[in-house]
Amino acid sequence: MIRFSGGYKKMGKNETRIGLIALDLDGTLLDSGKRLTERAKNALRAAAERGIHIIPSTGRFYRGIPEEVRDLPFVRYAITINGALVLDGLTGETVYSADISKDTALEVMGFLDTLPVIYDCYMDGWGYMTEAMQQRAEDYIDYAPSLEMVSRLRSPVPELKAFLREQGKGVQKMQLFTRDRALRDGLVERLAARWPELIFTVSLPNNIEINCLDADKGRALLALASRLGIPQEKTVAFGDGTNDLAMLRAAGIGVAMGNAHPDVLAAADRVTADCDHDGVAIAVEELLGLQP
Repeated sequence: MIRFSGGYKKMGKNETRIGLIALDLDGTLLDSGKRLTERAKNALRAAAERGIHIIPSTGRFYRGIPEEVRDLPFVRYAITINGALVLDGLTGETVYSADISKDTALEVMGFLDTLPVIYDCYMDGWGYMTEAMQQRAEDYIDYAPSLEMVSRLRSPVPELKAFLREQGKGVQKMQLFTRDRALRDGLVERLAARWPELIFTVSLPNNIEINCLDADKGRALLALASRLGIPQEKTVAFGDGTNDLAMLRAAGIGVAMGNAHPDVLAAADRVTADCDHDGVAIAVEELLGLQP
């Protein structure tokens, strides 16, 4: 297990050196079974009691955040859809947003139709998918939690591109799935070269997430911190996937999970234990000075 290393002054009980903690969910705050442990919950509660804002920061849309996280009494704001939408969960107000244009989304979907992948999109805080793709999802997704989310958190439509044309507006995110890891890894570079105005990242073993260039967790973190009057140097971010890179780089302290992608490990200021060994709790406890 990789331990969280210090190199900074720990917080005393009456001292707040941190104003905001942003946390990726899948592979970070949640363990590999998508569960929030009691130790993690208690550590975040202790931070909130010291006035620190606890911010879920996820590729999911707001209603896709597990209830056990969304309903924590100290969680008000959320960075969602990889930074495409920052919400005030109490008032429903949008703090920050950045969408992919309809025409660009249609171009990308047309290209994806030539590949052995399935894809979806997020619009107005919900997921949509061509019905035939959703029905064949298990042929393209070998990661059970992804398969469950595609089934439960996507509304089927007869054909996604036609649906998008009917709606006449852009999307907050697109996502593709494939069992072929080599294809997935090569596609990131191909797509980025073809659409430089978009961001292509991975957060799960079998996906590519596509966002507008202005939609990343780093920009969203800074926008929310500014809204809350918190200096950049007083922010902490935790993550494991390449969609967390911008956030870890933007934060005052960027913490990678022990199970993080190699690029994330290289970019982080600190490394903690993996998501199945309470890496978030260990780091937060140490930041708060709760460990001996």
